[in-house]
Amino acid sequence: MTLFYSEIVEVYEEISSTTKRLEITDTLVKLLKKASPEEVNMVVYLTQGKLYPDYLGIELGVADKFMARAIALASGVSTDKILDQYKKKGDLGVVAQEVISSKKQAGLFEFTQATSDQLTVEEVYKTLDKVARITGEGSQDSKVRLLAGLLKKATPLEAKYITRTVLGTLRLGLADMTILDAISIAYLGDKDLRPIAERAYNVSGDLGYVAKIALEKGLNGLKEVKIKLGIPIRPMLAERATSEKEIFERLDNSFVVEYKYDGERVQIHKDGKKFTLFSRSLENITHHYPDVIQHLTDNINAETAILEGEIVAIQPSGEMLPFQELMHRRRKYDIEKAIEEYPAAVFLFDLLYLNGEELIDYPLKRRRELLEQIVKTDFWIRLSEKRFADTPEKLLEILNEAVSAGCEGLMCKSLANDSVYQAGARGFLWIKLKRSYQSKMVEPIDVCIVGGFYGTGKRAGKLGGLLVAVYDPKSDTFKTICKLGTGFTDEDLDNLPKILEPYRIEHIHPRVVSKIDADVWYIPAKVIEIIGDEITLSPIHTAAFGAITKDAGLAVRFPRFTGRYRDDKKPEDATTEDEIVEMYKSQLKKVESE
Repeated sequence: MTLFYSEIVEVYEEISSTTKRLEITDTLVKLLKKASPEEVNMVVYLTQGKLYPDYLGIELGVADKFMARAIALASGVSTDKILDQYKKKGDLGVVAQEVISSKKQAGLFEFTQATSDQLTVEEVYKTLDKVARITGEGSQDSKVRLLAGLLKKATPLEAKYITRTVLGTLRLGLADMTILDAISIAYLGDKDLRPIAERAYNVSGDLGYVAKIALEKGLNGLKEVKIKLGIPIRPMLAERATSEKEIFERLDNSFVVEYKYDGERVQIHKDGKKFTLFSRSLENITHHYPDVIQHLTDNINAETAILEGEIVAIQPSGEMLPFQELMHRRRKYDIEKAIEEYPAAVFLFDLLYLNGEELIDYPLKRRRELLEQIVKTDFWIRLSEKRFADTPEKLLEILNEAVSAGCEGLMCKSLANDSVYQAGARGFLWIKLKRSYQSKMVEPIDVCIVGGFYGTGKRAGKLGGLLVAVYDPKSDTFKTICKLGTGFTDEDLDNLPKILEPYRIEHIHPRVVSKIDADVWYIPAKVIEIIGDEITLSPIHTAAFGAITKDAGLAVRFPRFTGRYRDDKKPEDATTEDEIVEMYKSQLKKVESE
């Protein structure tokens, strides 16, 4: 049975009108049960607000003004009037809905549609796919005509969501885990089977593919999903420790110590002579590092492999530069100039696949041994610094050496027999250690923007501050930790509304837990780095609420934006609630000992 686009749009409306995650999941389950094997991946991608998984890098490439032209062509209203309404409404999807509704009510084109004329999910998806793939001279005009044709056939509500999808502003903000819950219930019959679906997602990075396999082949099909070259594995993440002693307690004195480099984490896929690089958020970043590709070509002795490492900006003298300097490499043009100004080395630390064999279920010691066997090191391609510590004092000595060398801190990794590579998971097999156990908050944290506040004085009516949150993986929610209003330049404050507009919604997002009413709410999407004076108890912030005392959470006192936008991180990569609790306890111990 064909799934009409109106059915998916009705689901979007239901999701947008509720803050209850169980209701959202139930609504998604009903939608997935209607989808055929041929449609289900399209349904999932469209619901994510995309056409393909992130690693393919295929985007629609339509700017606001071109979409306004398409709406104008479909409705007969001038582009200038469309743009004028857009300035007033702040949502081109709503503008499309209103002008098309007005024209249809005026009888300029048919308001009701026969079933045979209704847009199907497949027609919308395939039209948008054509729009994404058109290139060359006249491509923008061709895109406008295709979109206008789609809008002419759309109902007003469909026009709203087509427009938002094209512009990347769908505003549903659905978590991957919520979609995995729905897939597990709809196709496996039990939410408790989500770990099987999640593992398939972790090694494929593709929710549409996972849904299709689950529908067609069920549980056994998902168990057969394997690593494939050219398709990034979701990275393993580390927990945080606040003292050297804690490392020994958690890892039972059996661990390796590696430097934690201040660069861009990279997953390297080698298939013969072809190399593909992916960021920690699964974005294809090969284009930015042609010099790194050349160095890898000369130094990796394997036919096929998937390696992990950290790309670090480095001076000819060997001095490592901070992450902000490396980000100058993220250019579309003048790549050669960027290579000259910001040369980069790679510090390799893991091997996930080698010559056709998956290694993620091997213990770390064996993965490292195989890595060392296939890598020829030089100035540009290196192995991560590997050390061992038998006392907390020795670990502190290594930490100080790492920081002096320009690193962020240390990564302490279990050498136990169960030290597998936990793709997509955060756990205590890997523990990061930084200088975070002093009475003052000296280590920055990564927070997710969830709300905003209008300013006063010269910033009256404009965005003047943010509400930011940390991530709680246990509940898959974002909990507020402070209001943020300092550290921003005037340019930052002018640009932030534009940066955040695609994520603006009319109510608090279902994944956000807040006792504070923001002037404007955002989907948890953008991660930034902040630092403050200390972490304190707070009755109004929800981070770790009740974890220390019954009626209080934790907050950052005197928070400041460091100027660092963490576009390399997904919202779920933000600092976790448990990490904040440990930072607070460590800070408290330090004060008590003074």
